[in-house]
Amino acid sequence: MRPDRRVLAGALLVLAGCSYGFAGGGLPTEIRTVAVQPFENLTTDPTIAQQVNRSVRDAVEQRLGLRIVAESQADAVVTGTVRLYEPDQPVGFRGSGTGTGTRGNTVEVSKRLLRVTVDIVMTDVRNEKDLLKKRTFPADAQYDPGREAEGRRIALELLINDLVKEAQSQW
Repeated sequence: MRPDRRVLAGALLVLAGCSYGFAGGGLPTEIRTVAVQPFENLTTDPTIAQQVNRSVRDAVEQRLGLRIVAESQADAVVTGTVRLYEPDQPVGFRGSGTGTGTRGNTVEVSKRLLRVTVDIVMTDVRNEKDLLKKRTFPADAQYDPGREAEGRRIALELLINDLVKEAQSQW
């Protein structure tokens, strides 16, 4: 049995007239500009705070759609602190040998872990209200030995994804 074309056409018209969507998430609509302050660095790596800061700036501009401006003109201000940067934790090993004595036995690290933890605060300047419920953003990334830059890239990507998700999920 085939459905009547008039019934199908009517159903399509009803569906087309429905305005279905999600509301309530994301940053307040009045937040259109942001100032991202230089991040404080509590680690021994002198470059990590600059890299995190650059990644956050790119994310709020490109992924959250906010325009970067000076603090005096901003609707929101982002501040942050890089609390932890551990780039060289061995997590994977491979070895060979007979298992008796030390002669002929070798163990090498096959995977390393990079861990970074950043505190980020985004404040609505007019209302003096925090726009993020979550403040601490940790990220771990595994990488092959000798490829720390790749591990750092992956960890920063995870951290930024978490930040964007948090900013977009505010109710």
